Amino acid sequence: MARESESGLPIEPVYTPDALAGWDPDTKLGTPGKYPYTRGVYPSMYTGRPWTMRQYAGFGTAAESNRRYHQLLSHGTHGLSVAFDLPTQMGYDSDAPIAHGEVGKVGVAIDSVQDMRVLLDRIPLDQVSTSMTINAPAAVLLLLYQLVGEEQGVPGSKLSGTIQNDVLKEYIARGTYIYPPKESLRLITDTFRYCRSEIPRWNTISISGYHMAEAGATPVQEVAFTLANGIEYIRAAIAAGQDVDEFAPRLAFFFVARTTLLEEVAKFRAARRIWAEIMRTEFGATNPKSQMLRFHTQTAGVQLTAQQPEVNLIRVAVQALGAVFGGTQSLHTNSYDEAIALPTEKAARLALRTQQVLAHETDVTATVDPFAGSYAIESMTDELETAARDLMGKVTELGGAVAAIEHGFQKAEIERSAYEIAQSIDAGERVVVGVNKYALAEEEPYEPLRVDPTIEEQQVKRLASLRAERDGGAVRHALDQLRTAAEGADNVLFPAKQALAARATVGEVCDALRDVWGVYRPK
Repeated sequence: MARESESGLPIEPVYTPDALAGWDPDTKLGTPGKYPYTRGVYPSMYTGRPWTMRQYAGFGTAAESNRRYHQLLSHGTHGLSVAFDLPTQMGYDSDAPIAHGEVGKVGVAIDSVQDMRVLLDRIPLDQVSTSMTINAPAAVLLLLYQLVGEEQGVPGSKLSGTIQNDVLKEYIARGTYIYPPKESLRLITDTFRYCRSEIPRWNTISISGYHMAEAGATPVQEVAFTLANGIEYIRAAIAAGQDVDEFAPRLAFFFVARTTLLEEVAKFRAARRIWAEIMRTEFGATNPKSQMLRFHTQTAGVQLTAQQPEVNLIRVAVQALGAVFGGTQSLHTNSYDEAIALPTEKAARLALRTQQVLAHETDVTATVDPFAGSYAIESMTDELETAARDLMGKVTELGGAVAAIEHGFQKAEIERSAYEIAQSIDAGERVVVGVNKYALAEEEPYEPLRVDPTIEEQQVKRLASLRAERDGGAVRHALDQLRTAAEGADNVLFPAKQALAARATVGEVCDALRDVWGVYRPK
């Protein structure tokens, strides 16, 4: 009897040549580095060099996170990936009443340029690529990064990295939005324009399916809703007067890698093919870089278990293998203890070693797209592509991603899938090793990493000192300039940078935009 994939598509016990009857390899595959990029966005892929090993980290104070970054770099990480705490993600300072109890808990607290300066201490920004997982206030954190780079003598033209900057998925699956959709898209397109002239090597957005997958989205939903969001961003930028081939080469994507290895490989290949065709035919992009779906992958945190946490090492290795076989450009491997608490230094090191073993002790980097021509993989790729296109069509019928969000379409679809997964685990139909099968009568003790409870008090004192020492008049003037730009059509990033340079805080800059644009309230 045939099994079903995570997306509910059939997986046959045996695939034969009949599965690819009438299948045109030139149309479906092409060659690596060529349209439709099914086989990868670069001709040599990992045979030239391995993917970027970018470990996501950040907790407590900027000083603590800086120490973790230096440890990761010394262990062989290629790039940094910054996790911010919830107040920072929501555009609030650490001394805001709403931030109480959350400062430094799920990421690092960054309130001003002085915190960013400490976070990046002794890290050469002209040599290290940095990804920042930040969305609604992404532009603000990018400007702080640029200011610290300039202090180091590194101009914007030499800075490289990525800001997630994908607010549409926040309305769908995550909730750390600030402004209404229209104003959020304005801020994103302003960032596109700003980076083109000021920080040209920066990837201005990482359109994310990861968080939707963590909320319960199937691989088909992950691809469909992520690419639909990408289409919305492109339309917004074009409507703002930008040429597609001027900004599209700096777009990037972010996907999950689950333990269902075969479907994940098919998912990545299908996503590349769909995106290439959309960019070429719908938007008329002629620059090959505009047609390439370049993406970062993170292994599936939602599949990690607090029970028998060492088993997560095996899960993460399988997930990472799927990402590599799928052709990811960079990869974060989760630590085995993340279902319990923030990763310990040892757990973070083991997560990185997982990638290094794959890159240096296996033969997965010896050839490009080893699954090409596989009866099973090519069939699954085609089926996943068809299903994702059908779901994208439903989003289009509703008027596009923003209109579908306002209808609650994506959220409802994902919640239905999440419920079905929970039901299948509870019924024992879906095996989770160590949870509903092969469980231990008594779990072994584990000592988690604990965040210093005085972090909030420390940040509040730093903010009080900052406000006492800075030129308050200069800050007020700069924030007024920012409000004026937000009321009109000028790019808001230029006055925002001036305010941050005058030592305005993240919360003050975001509040200035809140004053003009308001905040989003779900219907």
